[in-house]
Amino acid sequence: MIDKVFVDTNILVYAHDADAGLKCARAAESLRNLWSDRNGIVSPQVLQEFYVTVTRKIRTPLAKEAARRIVDAYSAWCIDINAADIAAAFKVEDEAQLAFWDALIVAAALRADAKRILTEDMNAGQIVSGIEIHNPLR
Repeated sequence: MIDKVFVDTNILVYAHDADAGLKCARAAESLRNLWSDRNGIVSPQVLQEFYVTVTRKIRTPLAKEAARRIVDAYSAWCIDINAADIAAAFKVEDEAQLAFWDALIVAAALRADAKRILTEDMNAGQIVSGIEIHNPLR
């Protein structure tokens, strides 16, 4: 069985941001591998942040229709979160000294039994709640 890998918003954004250069190429390669291995995971938080970022915050925003198609495609990877996951995020926030939104990513990854989180936002190589933080953009 292949280990599940949780993808943070920034990796998804870079993969679809043509202006991101090498980061775009590396993020896109990581996502292609996850599609091939069928082990990618995201949460509703990631899909929401992705949509807002690529339609409003990047230098060359995507058309809403294009961004919605991407969200639809990645919804196949989406796991649900609930109030218990928010409580778990509070614990992660306190224990790992993470920002709440990063702690919620960790809590969602825990729910999905992910072994790694792909992100640029946390410390690569760090283990948080038993999950390895990996930066594929390095």
